Amino acid sequence: YVGALAALLDIEFDVLTGIVSDQFRGKEKLVVPNVHALELGYHYAREHYECPIGIRVERRDEVGDKILIDGNTAASLGAIYGGATVAAWYPITPSTSVVDGFDKYCKRLRIDPGSGSKNYAIVQAEDELAAIGMVIGASWNGARAFTATSGPGISLMSEFLGLAYFAEIPTVLIDVQRAGPSTGMPTRTQQSDVLACAYASHGDTKHVLLFPSTPKECFDMTAEAFDLAETLQTPVIMLTDLDLGMNDNMSEPLTWEDGREYKRGKVLNEEQLESMSERFGRYLDVDGDGIPYRTYPGTHPTKGAFFTRGTSRDEYAVYTEDGAEYEKNMQRLLKKWETAKTAVPAPEISSDGNAVGVIHFGTSADSTMEALDYLADEGIRVDSLRLKAFPFNAEVDDFIASHETVFVIEQNRDAQMKSLLVNECEVSPKDLISILNYDGMPITARKIRESIASVVRGDNVTPLHKKAGNKE
Repeated sequence: YVGALAALLDIEFDVLTGIVSDQFRGKEKLVVPNVHALELGYHYAREHYECPIGIRVERRDEVGDKILIDGNTAASLGAIYGGATVAAWYPITPSTSVVDGFDKYCKRLRIDPGSGSKNYAIVQAEDELAAIGMVIGASWNGARAFTATSGPGISLMSEFLGLAYFAEIPTVLIDVQRAGPSTGMPTRTQQSDVLACAYASHGDTKHVLLFPSTPKECFDMTAEAFDLAETLQTPVIMLTDLDLGMNDNMSEPLTWEDGREYKRGKVLNEEQLESMSERFGRYLDVDGDGIPYRTYPGTHPTKGAFFTRGTSRDEYAVYTEDGAEYEKNMQRLLKKWETAKTAVPAPEISSDGNAVGVIHFGTSADSTMEALDYLADEGIRVDSLRLKAFPFNAEVDDFIASHETVFVIEQNRDAQMKSLLVNECEVSPKDLISILNYDGMPITARKIRESIASVVRGDNVTPLHKKAGNKE
């Protein structure tokens, strides 16, 4: 197959033989038969087809300082540099290699140089619910812990995600999305867990989401997820996908500031507890930002500052079913949600005051920007906004309000991101036009370009939407 492609695409044959030699280094007896297989395919294609077909794969040696890496490996390194010492998981495609990578790097970077003992714990649980339960327990106890899963795991973890949200325990989850529902297509990509993650669990629940587009962002956002989770005392879910997670990508180098300090949030030590004259309130909003103070178990011998409740409670973590107390607590959580809008990564906006705008996120980024370049060549100029996180800040509202036509590009059937924008930004569904792709393959620039061009030019069966007050 590869040999045939070499003939059809005019690939330099010595490049392929070199790859085979690298692949089977130390197993030289396998090199000759594999090179022979390449030759069989190459000569077959040359004899039966016109070669090359007009599209060439050309050697490029000048890539600057870019590296070749997959998103899952980058995320596992992000967890290492972000301070994680605990991972609990249950294997599931396409997220398994996140924890595999974490295990590999822990063996190099989480070993005490003096004693040789391990400074990490990796636990394969009996299922996804148990896995995230272990993560919550470790996080409550002061460790930086995480798990990795995909759509079916999100379904099973929802109950504990609600516990972490309501009890206000930092929790980091990496969701490498695949095609669903049910088992779906485990080896195909989608962005189909957006709503499941945003509102995971029963009751009124909202979770912080991060949307990386590149391996470097997988690294950066994984590390940042731990800071956000501890600062906000809430679950943080990073939504990557199979395309980004398992495929090698050209990426900017992964960088880290050695002097960078972790943001542990509002954690009281023994001295601070001892000096308090007033009663400590685990769920008391002292600073007016919705985020209470906490402490680790065993910090103080007598003050029960570590108590945490997943049931209705008052500001001092005392169980109550008083309606006023419950409502007060739920309103404080909404205040914390507003604080989160200022803490999460801001959207990336490119705007020249055009009438048409496009909103995209995650692995739709490259195809979107390529499509916009083609559209510009055709005289159709489009502004863009790349979402990096949920909750959305005011810039997202302003972008939608300032454009006559706004497209939302996403890789699922039911326009989940559009639904999230409509629900959270309180805009009319008619203000957003969906461009959807859900065949399990990454969305293409061609599809995006054709979808936008057909609507803007008016040759689509659906008329171009004009906001109220605008003249035709």
